[in-house]
Amino acid sequence: MAERVNSNMLFANFNQDFTCISVGTRKGYSITNCDPFGRVYTQSDGARGIVEMLFCTSLIALVGAADQPQSSPRKLQIVNTKRQSMICELLFPSSILAVKLNRKTLVIVLEVEIYIYDISNMRLMHVIETTPNPDAIVALSPSAENSYLAYPSPVPSPTSPLTQPSAQPSTPSTPAQQTGDVLIFSTRSLTVANVIQAHKSPISFLSINSTGTLLATASDKGTVIRVWSIPGAEKLYQFRRGTREARIHSINFNLVSTLLAVSSAHDTVHIFKLGQQKSAGSGSSGRTPSSPSESVDSREGTHNLDGGYDAYVDKKRNGSVSSSLRRKSMHLTKNITSSVGGYLPNTLTEMWEPSRDFAFLRLPTSGARCIVALSGTMPQVMVISSEGYFYSYNIDLENGGECSLMKQYNLLDSTDESTDYS
Repeated sequence: MAERVNSNMLFANFNQDFTCISVGTRKGYSITNCDPFGRVYTQSDGARGIVEMLFCTSLIALVGAADQPQSSPRKLQIVNTKRQSMICELLFPSSILAVKLNRKTLVIVLEVEIYIYDISNMRLMHVIETTPNPDAIVALSPSAENSYLAYPSPVPSPTSPLTQPSAQPSTPSTPAQQTGDVLIFSTRSLTVANVIQAHKSPISFLSINSTGTLLATASDKGTVIRVWSIPGAEKLYQFRRGTREARIHSINFNLVSTLLAVSSAHDTVHIFKLGQQKSAGSGSSGRTPSSPSESVDSREGTHNLDGGYDAYVDKKRNGSVSSSLRRKSMHLTKNITSSVGGYLPNTLTEMWEPSRDFAFLRLPTSGARCIVALSGTMPQVMVISSEGYFYSYNIDLENGGECSLMKQYNLLDSTDESTDYS
């Protein structure tokens, strides 16, 4: 069945704390507030294939759209919407597939490279060479303190901590072409923090929670979602999305990491319940994970686009890293495993029986691609549809079960037509 999409909408995504939605269209882009729902900024300056916000600040990362006139998918523009000004413009050797930001780091994902920039002065810090990643399967921690980048590992990982990097014979239980591994890279130290043997099948989706202490992974089978500690790589949860294979469209933690929402090609959204996060950072590095309250505070209390980006840049520039880091490509070979932390034995990880969902919802229409998030202020599940709609569902936080559709809005119509089901 063909995917149902609105031909005018080229891009849509939530910002890092799920308070706003950025939309790219054939004409330009817009920013919409989630609660209360309403358009807060619109710009008609050409097709936009990627529109990414930095929380609720006035900083927006824009990329042109392929096959559109006067629009280049290789060009990145950083703009200040409050000042209506261009901060910088960068051209890349191939199409930009994804852009990820936190308050210190900007990540640009190409098919075979990942560029890491210091966001305070737009200085290139590092370039990672990857195996072909046409779906831009990458996650960046929203936390600038625990700032980790996760992406599919381009080399097979050893089957146990005892495996020596110099001799890595394949065993019958672990084929040489193992592709379900995830590499965890620290954007602060610019070093590999860990490699996780997440799945037996290739990775299809990655998501990091607001404090940079948990990583959710899904394979291209899409039947099981796993949650790992960062950077310790301890498996904390294993969830069963369904028995039939399905393409995962989105995974997002709520702000306090107690719930995990997953959308797939099966027109359903599953919400899983996580226990207390106390063990999430144990046995990893000596650093204590940021508390959920720190994550909420990091929003700077702004729900409009008048964020103090200029003051923020000045503050970051004054405290920026003084040491100059040479640009280098990272070729990941077998000897990377010698600097990586321990691995969970396969026999241990497969003993777990995956938990079922706590709550779920059915999408109003079939065949749309959907991005799901959980509100940080209300007991609500928020859904962006590829058809150009925004849905709000009520979730029973005590009993779970099926979520009820409360409101439906049009993300593209300037009249902001809405339907209230409450």
